Amino acid sequence: MSVVFRFATRKSALALAQSGWVLEQYRAQPASRGLSLSLLHVVTEGDRVQDRPLYEVGGKGLFVKEIERALLDGDAELAVHSMKDLPAGLAEGLEVLAVPVRESPWDLLVTRDGRALSELADGALVGTTSLRRQIQLREARPDLRFVPLRGNIDTRLRRLEAGDFDAIVLAEAGVRRLGLKLNGRSLEGAVVPAIGQGALAIEGQSASIDRGTPRVAELARSIDDASARLETELERSVQRALGADCVTPVGALARVSADGLRVEAQGFLATPDGARSARATVSGPVSDAVALGQALAEELRLRLQ
Repeated sequence: MSVVFRFATRKSALALAQSGWVLEQYRAQPASRGLSLSLLHVVTEGDRVQDRPLYEVGGKGLFVKEIERALLDGDAELAVHSMKDLPAGLAEGLEVLAVPVRESPWDLLVTRDGRALSELADGALVGTTSLRRQIQLREARPDLRFVPLRGNIDTRLRRLEAGDFDAIVLAEAGVRRLGLKLNGRSLEGAVVPAIGQGALAIEGQSASIDRGTPRVAELARSIDDASARLETELERSVQRALGADCVTPVGALARVSADGLRVEAQGFLATPDGARSARATVSGPVSDAVALGQALAEELRLRLQ
C-alpha cells in the first residue's frame, strides 16, 4: 500500500495551478516512489475577506495561517505557498524546505489594448491595492489614479474588460502559470517586485526528521532550486532587517549570476503615504547573500531619511 502525502494549498485557480505543477515535479522524482501525492484544499482568511486591502485586515499572514495550522495539526505533510504571501516569520516549528525553479518575478501592466505605461491616457484609472505598486507607478506617471482591486485573477480581468479600469497590475508569474494570453507589458525597470514574487515555497515541519519521518524532508528537498532559494533568502533578509509588515511599501529582487558565483539585488522602500521613497542595489558573492540583504535594507533605510 502506498503512503499518502498531502499538500495543503489554497483553492484559488492560481493556487491550484501552482500546487498541481508542484505535484508534477515531485512525481518525477525518485523520492516519490511508493508515495500517493494529493492536495488538501484550505480556505484562508485572506480568501474570505475580499472587500478590503490586506493591510487593513491583517496582511500577508491571512493567506497562510490556516495552511500552517493544517501542517501543525498533521492534516497535511507539506504546503505550497506563493513565496510573496509568506510573512517574515513562520509559525513556530515550520520552515521552508524547498524553493522550486522561479517564474518571472516582474509585475505586468494589463490593458484592453496592450498599451505600455507611457501610453496610458492622462489620468488613467489603474486597479491595484498594492502600495508598493502604486507609489512606484506614480513616480513614473504622477497623473495616474488608483483604485483598490482585490480578488482572483479572473475577477480582476473581468472588471478590466467591463471598463472599471483603464489598466490593472498583475504578477507576471501568475499569468504564466495559468497559461493566460493577455495584452500585458512588463514593468521591469519601472517597478521593483514584491519580495519573493515569482517563487513558490514548500513549507513543512522542521522536526520531520527528528520525529521519524525523514521522507517528508527528503521529498520536499528533491525539487529545491539553489538559485531560487538563495535569491529569496536574500530578499526575505531585507524584509526581516527592515521589520517590514503589511503596510510597508517595500520591494526587493535578487538575481544569481549565470555562473552561480555572484548575486545582485535591487530594493525599493517608501513611507506608507508615498511622500518619500528610495532605491538601492548591492552585489557580492553568493556566500554573503543574507549579509547583502541586510546591507541593502540598511542602505534603503539611510536613503529614506
